[in-house]
Amino acid sequence: MNEQSRKALYDTALEWTYESGKHIREKMENTYNVDIKAHQHDLVTDVDRSVEQFFRDRVKKSFPAHRIMGEEGLGENVEDLKGTVWIIDPIDGTVNFVHQGCYFAVSVGIFHNGEPVAGIVYDVMADEMFSALAGKGLWLNGKPLPQLADTSIDEALLSFNNGWMMKDRRLEELVRQSRGIRSYGAAALEMAYVACGRIEAYISFNLAPWDVAGGYVLITEAGGTVTNYTGEPLTFLKKDTLLAANASVYHTITDLLEQAGNETR
Repeated sequence: MNEQSRKALYDTALEWTYESGKHIREKMENTYNVDIKAHQHDLVTDVDRSVEQFFRDRVKKSFPAHRIMGEEGLGENVEDLKGTVWIIDPIDGTVNFVHQGCYFAVSVGIFHNGEPVAGIVYDVMADEMFSALAGKGLWLNGKPLPQLADTSIDEALLSFNNGWMMKDRRLEELVRQSRGIRSYGAAALEMAYVACGRIEAYISFNLAPWDVAGGYVLITEAGGTVTNYTGEPLTFLKKDTLLAANASVYHTITDLLEQAGNETR
């Protein structure tokens, strides 16, 4: 894919994402259906489904050879990243959407032959559009964002669900060493916040490709580091853990986790 095609694809994805946000806000003015999927923490609404259908219809009309991987299953069964693949979360943070009406986002990651092309995370209610074109930069509402500045763990805000400490007590060391812990309940937004420097790291133990694809492009374009919790690359084809961080604190975090593990043995 040449540079002109990549830029055109990015511009089109931005336009469609703005349109999807308008659609969501209109839907929020009326009643919508809420269903439970796997468990009570896993909700889906007819707004999620309609946004994914919105993207599917436009991608298939404009780029019929492209494939779509989406949370609500309206795309293809994608088992590899050959060709051009759109990885879409129509509403990341559906529980927030249902209960709070804020702190949710539309997330779009576009990959070509396994390499990132563009990443978009749109905070619909705050009207904050985080976007990146691989190799060209990172923007917030069209204004360029700088590369992430170096920092230290004692000045860092980290984000993870407090419940994860029940699965790995080593996280308590990060609580002690960092400036503070936050949790927003929307992986795409938390990754966008890492990319723009509002927080320095985000950790999760159970995320799907559509949760992380858009944010991955944002963070890597900002000079950050994104792997799974054990330091391996993400495949974007299965659920995985996540450690996404400012590069200057990434290894500090992994070292602290390793040291805490050694002390508990």
